[in-house]
Amino acid sequence: MRIDSSAIAPGRVSPLRNGTVLAGLGVVCFSFSFPGTVWALDGFGPWSATGVRGVLAAVIALSALVSTRAPLPDRSDWPALAVVAAGCGLGFPLLTTLALRTSSTAHSAVVIGVLPMATAAISALLTRRRPSAVFWAAAGTGAATVIAFTLLRSHGRPTVGDLYLFAALLVCAAGYAQGGRLSARMPGWRVIAWGVVLAAPANLVVCAVALPQEPVHLTVKALAGMAYIAGVSQFGGFVVWYQGMGLIGVPRASQLQLAQPLLTLVWAVLLLGERLTPAAPVAAAVVLACIVVTQRARSS
Repeated sequence: MRIDSSAIAPGRVSPLRNGTVLAGLGVVCFSFSFPGTVWALDGFGPWSATGVRGVLAAVIALSALVSTRAPLPDRSDWPALAVVAAGCGLGFPLLTTLALRTSSTAHSAVVIGVLPMATAAISALLTRRRPSAVFWAAAGTGAATVIAFTLLRSHGRPTVGDLYLFAALLVCAAGYAQGGRLSARMPGWRVIAWGVVLAAPANLVVCAVALPQEPVHLTVKALAGMAYIAGVSQFGGFVVWYQGMGLIGVPRASQLQLAQPLLTLVWAVLLLGERLTPAAPVAAAVVLACIVVTQRARSS
């Protein structure tokens, strides 16, 4: 006699199939990326850090693809994967690493505050689905709150890294939107795996050029930071992030990232010794309220 059993109660969704939980876990993973990058810069130059993290992530991704005998993507998916590779596998890591040389972690977090709006906007251009007015109003309020909060912490003074951050915002939003779209029909981990593998040749060239030019000091902090940004920021976090976007859609998943700058500020205090302003709880409350609204708003 065959007995069908399940650990999942009727009417309940496994966390592994809950898009909001998966996307939220991705946000938590990404919130450590800036502190991890700062740690990596303790022993690596900005170009070396970018190249090494990309190559290490590609080794992990390729191992996963080979061990699971993952099929090659369809020919029609390669252009979108190229955008993921350029935006998330090379552009965003390099541009934010360069920015963190001259900008504080708190100031650099402004790029994450604007990223959900940019991702949703690009996604709207790629598809014919348009988020509702309530969705846009809540998302805009949350993004404006995050921007105001992070600029307040940096005294509203533009830094040299602002151009890097703006460029990083654009390329990452494109990578998120394309990756989230692909994740609707391809496992999320394969999307980022193929993306970082495609970016590997460029990252190898960066390593070959940068490592002889930039001195490397293998401190414990640098190694810990590199391990995190290569294994989690560049690959592991994207696995759950893209899977979450594939389940609940790019616009809604992207709005969960409104909480990422505030989480990054918390880690900056705990890990980097930065001071947290009294405005943080107020900003956190506003952002969390906006996230609730965007998650409940239906796309029109």
